[in-house]
Amino acid sequence: MTIDRAGLAAFLRHRRESLQPEDVGLPRGQRRRTSGLRREEVAALCHMSTDYYARLERERGPQPSPQMAASIAQGLHLSLEERDHLFRLIGLGPPVRGAAGDHVGPGLLRILDRLADTPAEIVGELGETLRQTPLGVALTGDTTRFTGPERSMGYRWFARPETRTLYAPEDHAHLSRMFTSGLREVATLRGPDSRAAHYAGLLLERSEEFRALWDTHEVGVGPQQVKRFLHPEVGLLELNCQSLLDTEQSHRLLVYTAAPGSESYEKLRLLSVIGTQTVG
Repeated sequence: MTIDRAGLAAFLRHRRESLQPEDVGLPRGQRRRTSGLRREEVAALCHMSTDYYARLERERGPQPSPQMAASIAQGLHLSLEERDHLFRLIGLGPPVRGAAGDHVGPGLLRILDRLADTPAEIVGELGETLRQTPLGVALTGDTTRFTGPERSMGYRWFARPETRTLYAPEDHAHLSRMFTSGLREVATLRGPDSRAAHYAGLLLERSEEFRALWDTHEVGVGPQQVKRFLHPEVGLLELNCQSLLDTEQSHRLLVYTAAPGSESYEKLRLLSVIGTQTVG
């Protein structure tokens, strides 16, 4: 397949002009004359230079890589159908859909964009963090930075002991059961050739604790009502977690809140001032 430069340029312009700043979590500001987003705003959302993006709209520049195409699709808040169309215009085969895909649907993104003052994240079914709010990064660190099996929170729990320092010690036993149970359920659902089954195999080789829990064949262990985080700057936070599921992609939006007036509520306010920390 070859790149359709004219079709790509027209599609990008149309999508950019149809988005408003508030649709993507940006302030509108004053004296805005552009009908939609500015090119520099889209470029920032897509993690590329303004010049690179502008050349695409002008039917110029190199053919985007699959990684760059995925970044454009996410930055422009494209639906799965629009993402696949974008890939074909670029001359690429569309990426996988479903639980193995990392493309976050525009519905979840629109909600996440409005939660800038709340710890929140979008995760895949294996606990891979796909997106975080700024306060989410401040709470747990940038958990989108991991690669390979370590993208999975359940895998890191057993493979990287330092992961546990963010959680109250009295909750560790339950979390170990929960992550093992969850991995077993996904491995059974997706089959022996799935990533979940592969991760389970890796952990069976390297973690005695995981082997013991895996042998119990326990399933259905859910999260506790209150999640307790031990933050290096503000200390213990007791937070409720609400979730919203995108069934098409098996992605969940997790939102962490504290009761107004509680000590944890005040600590969240302090954390929003302190900003991001290197934790996790």
